[in-house]
Order: sequence, then structure tokens, then C-alpha cells
Amino acid sequence: MTPAESSHPDRRGLLQVAVAIPAVGAMSAAALAAGVGPAHAAPDAARPGRFDPASPRFGLAVLPDTQYLFDADSADPEPLRATFRYLVGRRGDANLAFMTHLGDITEHGTREEIALAARTFRLIDGRLPYSVLAGNHDIASGDDQRGDTPYLDAFGPHRFASAPTFGGASPDGYNSYHVLRAADREWLVLALDWRVSEAGLRWAQGVLDEHRTLPAVLTTHDLVWAGDDGAARLSDNGARMWDELIRRNDQIFLALGGHYWPPGRTVLANDFDNDVHLHVTNYQDRYYGGAGMIRLYGFDLVRGVIDVETFSPWFLARDASDRTPLEAETLELTGPVDRFSLEIDFADRFRRFAPPVVPKPRPAPAVMPRGTVAYWRFDSSGAVLPAAGAPVPDGTVVRDLSGNGNDLTVSRLHDSDPKVLTVSAEHHPGQPAHASLRFDGGKNPDRGAILTTGPRARLNSEKFPRGYTIETFVRLPEPYEGDHAWMGILSWEGRNGDIGKTTGWSPLEPTCSLNVSPERFLQFVVYPDRQDADPTSWSHAIPVGRWTHIAVVNDARRTIVYVDGSKIARNPAQPSTGIATLGKPFVLGATQFDERFGQGFYGWMGDTRIVGRPLSPAEFLAPVG
Repeated sequence: MTPAESSHPDRRGLLQVAVAIPAVGAMSAAALAAGVGPAHAAPDAARPGRFDPASPRFGLAVLPDTQYLFDADSADPEPLRATFRYLVGRRGDANLAFMTHLGDITEHGTREEIALAARTFRLIDGRLPYSVLAGNHDIASGDDQRGDTPYLDAFGPHRFASAPTFGGASPDGYNSYHVLRAADREWLVLALDWRVSEAGLRWAQGVLDEHRTLPAVLTTHDLVWAGDDGAARLSDNGARMWDELIRRNDQIFLALGGHYWPPGRTVLANDFDNDVHLHVTNYQDRYYGGAGMIRLYGFDLVRGVIDVETFSPWFLARDASDRTPLEAETLELTGPVDRFSLEIDFADRFRRFAPPVVPKPRPAPAVMPRGTVAYWRFDSSGAVLPAAGAPVPDGTVVRDLSGNGNDLTVSRLHDSDPKVLTVSAEHHPGQPAHASLRFDGGKNPDRGAILTTGPRARLNSEKFPRGYTIETFVRLPEPYEGDHAWMGILSWEGRNGDIGKTTGWSPLEPTCSLNVSPERFLQFVVYPDRQDADPTSWSHAIPVGRWTHIAVVNDARRTIVYVDGSKIARNPAQPSTGIATLGKPFVLGATQFDERFGQGFYGWMGDTRIVGRPLSPAEFLAPVG
């Protein structure tokens, strides 16, 4: 127990004894196949589901060399059929947007092998968009100017003409591109022949130029190779493609190849000093020619990662007790080049060619719904403020834009330096006003700044009998330096004991406050107007270095706290009607104890609004849904 916690043995000590609920995350294919969960159940029992192009999470399936499954009279397409059944059956669950084959579909490229492969691919025709490209085993020789081949007859542009993602092909037919919609934006997939000619490179550049705002995934057969250490290196052909196409086009952030084994990966900086992830994926050297093994790239634009896993649906579909040792061994690959996560700040990585569209500021009248009691913002519509970075003088008035007279006045705590409160242009991307205040409060010695309502403000005595919604935007600094335990975000002045409350941690704490614990948990504690109680909500640890929207919603029966539109877990079911206000000022930037302010808030604070009724998440200042 830290010194801060030992000085508050009751409510605040509860943080140390709260029941920990483990997060439910993605489970491995092998674990789920053993009966732990449903996500990787046998594909034949799966319900197809629907792909959601608006979801911020989607999957890209990558299928490498399948040549040993289509090898003359040794052919066995059943592993690939199982893979296709799996992808179609799990499209909705995994939100699969697309599949791409990396070449060497067949061993010899004969008309018979190609025909069998083409029939096998019918399992996904019209059910899952996909691309293919020619590997060296699929064609006789030469670059993409080689002319007609059985491969082109079966897998040429005509096969994809009706696909909703198909954008077009090079005149020779061996190179193609697809545009898919996922995570509410468009993405480009370039599928290039194993030996692209100069004409093919010019065509590919033209496609990139025509779609210059789309992030691009490049696929080809021969790109990089790796040693046993998993560190990938450009092949001779890959070096040519890197120099003549990839490094020159910032859109290409991921490039995938097969051909070589073992698998591996590397990251190279392009001409714009941005990362390009290059991977070699090939399992034909594994048991049963790789057994139709797939690699799933799970894009998560919320977490800023691509999660990668590699497994064989064919073996996965079998009962665990029926798998042979080699089947069980090949079911899933979990080494560092087969199961990993790539951290990518997508907005920042794509900023140069596709800058994010920043919503325009919304005028105050547009965000004051029926029942708005108070609304403050820190731009020119709310106050006369100095330039960004300058201190906000004591006595500055921030107007209540609702017209209810709950104006706020700035003052410093404990003779604090003027720089403890400054103007900032930083703001939450969904915030109506594009401005905030930067607080630099802290302990040892106590310092900070506050904004308080006047002595006759309506808000001071508002009881909220029909419920309320209190919203604000905050951002904690990164690095998060110093001791800021139990700093207040907002509160009403006064002591709950002065209004006859008897249940709380102390009769000296205020009747309503939103605070931050030593662990950066939000604590909302309220003494209701109609109950002798102190229901307290606790959040998870809020992040540093990023904006957070907080909403406290009371429906006159109980209180629910939302963080970024998500209801937190630790909202008490205890009855709570109204707020037991004492007619004393409302405060932004600190919380009193025994009617004395200690430290002030540390971080940024944006628009703050109070509405005298419960709002739905769709009505929040940063609307959800």
C-alpha cells in the first residue's frame, strides 16, 4: 500500500481489494480448437455471417504457395477446400475483407493442374473477394509479357470481372488490383506477377497515382527471403521492386511475398522515412505441403495494431483425438515470424498521402439539447482568451453558453505560478470546440488553478431530480510526471456532512466530485439528494497522451459512467436520485476536502456540458453510434 492509499483507508483503499476481472481477448486457434472457445470451431458448423465494412477491425487472409496440393497425379485439393470453407464460414466472425494468394498455386502449371485449382477456387467465387498472381511454377518462363498460358486462361482478369473489389488488370492480364472497403475507408491491393516487366511497373505506378489517397498492400511471389533467424532480406527481384516501386510510393505500407522458406519479416524505411513492413510467407516445406495453411492479418484501427496468426483450417476441423502427431504439430504456428503483432499508428502512417479529415468546430447552439443547464468551451465563443500557450489571467470569465448564467471565473490556488493554467489548441477529435485549457496542478507544494461559478449561479443549487448528464474531455500528459493522486476534475464545493449525509468515507468530502486515483482510475462519487448514500463509480486506468471523453449519466434511479462512449464495469446499482448540492459553487480543475483545495488538475480539459436529464451515447458531445 502506497502512502497515498494508507491515508485514505476506506473508499480509496477499495481500489486495492476490488475484484479483478480479466479481459477477454483473442484466443489462439489451437486453444479454441481444444474446446476453449467458439471462434475457431469447425468450419462446416459455422454460420457465414456478414462482413461489416464500417467496423474498425477487419481481416486480410493471406494464402501462400499451394503448389504441392496441385502436383500432377499427387494432387490433393482437400486441404485448400477446407481452408476456403473456413474463410467463407468465418467471414462474419473474423470480419474478413479479402484474401490474397501469393503465387505458385500449382507445381507444374499444366492445364490439368490449373483446371483442378480453378475448380477448387470456385468455393470462394462470389463469397469472399480475392486476388491471385502467377508464381514461377504457374507459368513456363519470362516476365508478365509472356503471352497466353493455362494460368491466364483460368485466373486472368475475366475471372474477377464481376467481383465488387476488382479494379482492373494490366494489358497483359498478369497484374491486377482491387479496391476494398474496410474500417470505413478504401484500401488498395496490388497483385503483381512474379517477374514484373518495365511495362508492368509503369502500369502499377499508374494505379497508385490514380488512387493516391489509398493505403496499399503489395503482393507478389518473389520479394524477400529469410534465414533461420527470421530476419528477412530483399531478394534480387525484391530489390528491384523496392527501388523502382515500393520505396517511391508512401502508400505501400505492407508488402507480402512467398516463394522462399522459412518465413520471416523485416521493416525498411521508404523515401519518406516511413516504415514499410515486408514479409515472406511460405509453408510448402511443412507437413502435407503446408496443408492449406493460411495467415490472418487482423487489422485493428482502434488499438493501432495488425495481429497476425498462422494455422491450418484442415487440421483444425478434425477432432483433437483424431489428429496424428504431425497434424497436431502443424495445426498452428506460434513462433515470432508466424504469430505476432505490428504496432501501426494508422492515422500517422497514412497522414502524408491521406491526411485525416478533421471535423469542423460545431457551434454552441448545435450541441445544447433540451435541458442543457450549462455549457463551457475554451475558444473565442466562450471567453476572451490570450493566444495558445499563454497563461490565462486570474479573473478571466468563461461564459456559460447555455444562457443560464453559470459563468466560470479563473483563479490560482496557493499563489501558484501563472503557467499553471494556459490556453491550448489541443482538442479531442470529436470535440465541438477546437481548444482546451492546459492545467499544471500538482502536490509538494500544492498548486493549480480552478474555474468556479459565481455565488448566485443557478448551478450551485441545482438538485437534478429528473436525472443529469455531466460530460467533459480530458487528456493526461505523457510522460505522466509527479504525484497527482486524487486530483479533481470537477466538483461542487461544500461538505456532505453539512447536509446530513452519514454513509460516506468522510463527512468532509464534497457532495459530488470526479477525481483521478493514484492508478489513474476515474472515481465519480455522489451523495444523492434523496438517499443517504454515496454510490461511487470506478473506471479502468485511463490512458496518458490521448484524449478521453467522460460522461456521467443519471436517470433519477442510478448512475452510469461512460468512458469514450463505453459503459465502465464498476457502476453501482445503488439507488441515486439527484445531487445533494449546498448552494455553493461548481468547480472545474480541483476537488475540496473540508472546504479547502489542495492540488489542482494536471492535464488538458476541453468542452464541459451539464444537461438536466439522462442522455444516450448517441447524444454525447462525442456521439457514439
